[in-house]
Amino acid sequence: MIHAKSALPALLALLLAACGGQQAEIERPQRLDGLQGVDVSHFQGTVDWATVQKNGIHFAYLKASEGLHTTDQQFARNWADTKAAGVKPGAYHFFHPNEDAVSQAQHFLNSLKSAGVDYQNALPPVLDVEIADGISRDAVSDGILVWLKAVETALGCKPVIYTGPTFWDQHSDESHTEYELWLADYAATPTVPDGWRRWLFWQHTPKGAVGGIDGDVDLSMFAGSRIELDALSCK
Repeated sequence: MIHAKSALPALLALLLAACGGQQAEIERPQRLDGLQGVDVSHFQGTVDWATVQKNGIHFAYLKASEGLHTTDQQFARNWADTKAAGVKPGAYHFFHPNEDAVSQAQHFLNSLKSAGVDYQNALPPVLDVEIADGISRDAVSDGILVWLKAVETALGCKPVIYTGPTFWDQHSDESHTEYELWLADYAATPTVPDGWRRWLFWQHTPKGAVGGIDGDVDLSMFAGSRIELDALSCK
């Protein structure tokens, strides 16, 4: 069975020591000098991943699927090319709460299979939660949990939730915060949504510039070292 190893214990130990034993929320450091990563989809076209790696990018989340039927047309190529370039990959699914969550989870898994992806030694899968599709808070929250559990059972690897603080606090609740957070917040000091005390990844800008990628790209920071990033793997 595959297991995702948490990359946070060593980091949290340092934080606790610095705070006199009190757990602290991670806020934006004075300098953006953490490990940087990107997330891409077909919107970025063909990416030169060797050049991306040479420009200091350590990891990449790649769009695999969306809703019930969409598989990103660049996913298979991006997955193969990131691994060849030494950029650590992970896959994400864009969630539509008004569509069946079990079927969406299966579509995500089928997209991995169709791309020939072996999910071992990859970053944990991600559920991208940023729209409500006009349905109730409870229905959004229930669907999220269904997807997370289905993918966790299938891969044996605990997924990560990608979301922003305003959306999450309005459309979901604290029942899913056993899952790590990929925070999308472009403020000078990011706000962690209700229920979480820290982020694992922080998407700090949607307008990054990275050699090897045409146009703007989302940039994220990892809350740990390269050793911890390598340990954050489905095995």
